[in-house]
Amino acid sequence: MTGSARRSSGGSLRARVRVPQLRGLRVRLVVAFTLVAVLTAASTGALTFREARTGVLQQSQDAVIKLLRAQVGKLAPELDFPPGESELRRFAVDVAGGEPSGIWRVLVDYGDLSVTSAPDDPFEELTPALRSAVDTSPATVFQRVNSGDHTALVVGMSVAYAPSEAGTVTSGIQVFLAVPQTNERAYVDALVAAVERATVAALALAVLLALLAARGVLRPVRALRRATRSIAEGRLDTRLAVDGSDELADLSHTFNETAAALEESVAELRGMEARARRFAADVSHELRTPLAAMSAVTDVLDEDADRLDADTATAVRLISEETVKLARLVDDLMEISRFDAGAAVLHLDEIDLAESLRRTLAARAWTDLVEADLPPPDALRGRVDPRRLDVVVANLVGNALRHGARPVRLRLYEDEKPGAERLAVIEVLDSGPGIPDSVLPHVFERFYKSDAARTRTEGSGLGLAITTENVRVHGGTVRAANRPEGGAVFTVRLPLRRDELSDEGRP
Repeated sequence: MTGSARRSSGGSLRARVRVPQLRGLRVRLVVAFTLVAVLTAASTGALTFREARTGVLQQSQDAVIKLLRAQVGKLAPELDFPPGESELRRFAVDVAGGEPSGIWRVLVDYGDLSVTSAPDDPFEELTPALRSAVDTSPATVFQRVNSGDHTALVVGMSVAYAPSEAGTVTSGIQVFLAVPQTNERAYVDALVAAVERATVAALALAVLLALLAARGVLRPVRALRRATRSIAEGRLDTRLAVDGSDELADLSHTFNETAAALEESVAELRGMEARARRFAADVSHELRTPLAAMSAVTDVLDEDADRLDADTATAVRLISEETVKLARLVDDLMEISRFDAGAAVLHLDEIDLAESLRRTLAARAWTDLVEADLPPPDALRGRVDPRRLDVVVANLVGNALRHGARPVRLRLYEDEKPGAERLAVIEVLDSGPGIPDSVLPHVFERFYKSDAARTRTEGSGLGLAITTENVRVHGGTVRAANRPEGGAVFTVRLPLRRDELSDEGRP
């Protein structure tokens, strides 16, 4: 099947351009900045908290141990050996009194004796591990013990006896001190609150910075989106302003180079297309005069062909047939050239569409070859160009008769949809094998041949292209498809009333 169609390059570009989801990019940037801020604040806060907590506890621990050693060192020489229970209790009370706030609790062991600074104090904070460490080590040992809802620092030490020739020896007295770390806990809680406040502030700052960064990143991206749409709509002179030297500036520069190359290529192609169309129009125009003379001569020769010998008569008839085909091709080229030049003129008239289709069939002796399903006279009228409507119907029916199979059917009806524009629908159906799927998108293209081995056809190869243009200037559409039951169907939709169309020309 031969034919032609003009496809909108702008539409194809719009189909391929995918507009980026800028809101999604903004969210991703904000989330990324927030995650970085959270990780940074969390890691920094954790390290700060650990170091500060360690410092607070270390300072408190060192102060307690230093003060305990001082108290024991001051009071131990006053003990009599072996000490009694009352003397050990007084010693425990005196050691506990070394802390002005009175929060120390002291346990003193000597052999089987065990006394506390406070009466009946169970001293539950003392663990077996700490007692064992004091038994085996002369150094001061300590342990932090969680007891209920509070934490206590427990310190244990052995009391040295007195200098002797063998050096300092232990007296056998063990002192254990329990100090609640309420103040330290308060310091740590305050530190946690400070870290939380700092983290919230860091997150707020991160979100603000993320929004500012997203705005800076998305501004050129939005400009690129607008420029891409502009290019897709055919404004090839669109360019982006290039600011800075970062990756986005390089992207804008690359876009400008691409747009410039595309504009140059399209301009060159348009120039070539214009020259080709002008050449076809000029050649067609120049061929009309010699073709007219050739047609007149072949008409005379056809009349005398019966009086010529057989070979000469055959050659004369062949020349006559080819001259007719050439004349038809030149006429079609002239017609398509007028469409390309925008010089096609509509001469509108309100006519009976069914009667116009009947005349088209009768003028070409197709009345007996085509099944016509047409409305009654004057049932469907429209304002169209009668000559161009005749060309549309003749091209479609002729195409069905040549490339399809009989029966061929011609239908005319009105597409009545509530609230929609009134349309006249013309359908041409054949009973052939249909149009191959690979051919279907190209049936309206100029000179397209569905069979590559078929180099010659009875038509010019422009029939469906001319049909498309004639339908388009009426503001209508034409479509080709295959019927489920077999065969091809061409459907033309023409508006029955278009006030913007006039006898002076195209819309």
